[in-house]
Amino acid sequence: MSSIREQEAISRLMTFFKEWDNGNKVTRSRILNNFVTYNQRKTAPELEQEFSQGGSLFLARLTTWLRLTYMFGTYLKEILQSISIFLAAANSGRYKVEFVEVGGILTLLEILGLKQLNEEHKMEALRILQILARAGRKYKELICESYGVRAVAECLANAKMEDTQEQAQILLELLAHGNPKYQTQVYKGVIALLPCASPKAQHLSLQTLRIVQDIVQEPHPAIVDPLLGVLQSMHMEVQYEALQLIKDLMRTEVRADLLQGLVKLLRPSRKDGGRAKPQILEDPSVPVLSEPLPVFIQQAACARAIGMLARESSELCDQMIRLRVIHHLLYVMGNMDHTESQRQASLAVQYFASVSPVVEEQVRLAIGEKLFQMLMENADMLYMKLDPIQVDVLVSNQVNIPGVKDVIE
Repeated sequence: MSSIREQEAISRLMTFFKEWDNGNKVTRSRILNNFVTYNQRKTAPELEQEFSQGGSLFLARLTTWLRLTYMFGTYLKEILQSISIFLAAANSGRYKVEFVEVGGILTLLEILGLKQLNEEHKMEALRILQILARAGRKYKELICESYGVRAVAECLANAKMEDTQEQAQILLELLAHGNPKYQTQVYKGVIALLPCASPKAQHLSLQTLRIVQDIVQEPHPAIVDPLLGVLQSMHMEVQYEALQLIKDLMRTEVRADLLQGLVKLLRPSRKDGGRAKPQILEDPSVPVLSEPLPVFIQQAACARAIGMLARESSELCDQMIRLRVIHHLLYVMGNMDHTESQRQASLAVQYFASVSPVVEEQVRLAIGEKLFQMLMENADMLYMKLDPIQVDVLVSNQVNIPGVKDVIE
């Protein structure tokens, strides 16, 4: 009786495979949709029972069709979803090995880089790679050995849909955890994302960097310039994450470079500040546009960061004073090109003067009693009350605190 049931099961399986092998695209699409609908969250033994112990044979057919057609996107979403059911199943170690052995990882990574494929396809590919990455260190290493970090990072930078970017971020974090051989590669790959043009990608990259930084512990010196460059972003969520990462890095070996970088950026170079305007803006009949240049946005963010760090630690406060930060903050307070820079600089100077008697005395002497009192009473609104003489005093200030050095070249 058992033999009869087995023969019937085998006969059904052979009929199913014959229909698949001889079917056109429409037939195969129907088969895939039915498979996805009725086999969600099944375990590997349940899938084997469904296919009369021939689950691997169907998976092989899926991977073969995937490799033959992925460049054209032919029912690609359905194929990837079907493969995902096999690989995500409990006790599916054999399926994962079979998929990897036929080049499945390389195919998924190539899908991420194909411009002609839509982002739904790339999201499905990222989800399968996540399944493999969660299966253990061996699979994480295989993904990284296949130049996976670069492929995933580029997908995050170039994607237009936030869902795709978030799936790429999840995969990068998975590749960093429990993967000591390649965690530094992931770390450098995320750093390389910081200058990208997408604000969402920058935001996610900064979030990921904070996590990966805790894993690698020792920061790479190359993180300083891209991180400070992100402060030019007009998106507050990007600036927030950048400031939080700067705060985290103050406990590491790059602290001195970051502090010096922040102070230098209070005084934009002529090259940045004198950027040529489009010719149409020179037409007197066109209204003057007051949109701030990225360099001034960065200047305001640096002033804000300096104030934040000074409040975090008296040691950092002392270090920044020694870097002649007060002189440069006073200069920024007189910067009529960008009111937010003035406001943040005023708040920072007010704090320094309130905690350091030496700073208080020198600032009072440098800017005069009246202006000093205005600063201490309402630094937040000081920029609105400055007259031209006071602006000149701030810009040309000669505050000189004993023992400081200038970091501006």
